[in-house]
Amino acid sequence: MNPAIKGLGETVLRVRDLDSMKAFYANIIGLELIKEFPKVAFFKIAEGFGGHTQVIGLFAEELPRAFVNDNTSTIEPACSSLHHFALEISSEDYLSEKTRLENAGCEVITAEHQWCQWRSIYVKDPENNVIELVCYDKSVV
Repeated sequence: MNPAIKGLGETVLRVRDLDSMKAFYANIIGLELIKEFPKVAFFKIAEGFGGHTQVIGLFAEELPRAFVNDNTSTIEPACSSLHHFALEISSEDYLSEKTRLENAGCEVITAEHQWCQWRSIYVKDPENNVIELVCYDKSVV
């Protein structure tokens, strides 16, 4: 384990439809939009380490790539290595979040992970990225 790593600071998704993705992360997931630039939006997940807020960034697909030799011209879900990402919730909020997401029209899949005593809710955003809401629950055995 690298003791210099203190947490996950940011996850960035390249998106085709920035407006629908912003609406989903604000209205369905319930994250706070903290900063917006042309073709970029940042949402707060939680307070992070040492003053660095944990965020999800949504970047329009046409923005330049970080690496010059990245020649992917469009988002191709079949070529992505993203399986899902998880946001932590409390076990007390699990049922209300599940119900809220179902009432918002999301397809909700649930799972229990005995090896780590986690309970999970999975939903998809408008571009089919899978988001997991996960909590520790000592009753999961």
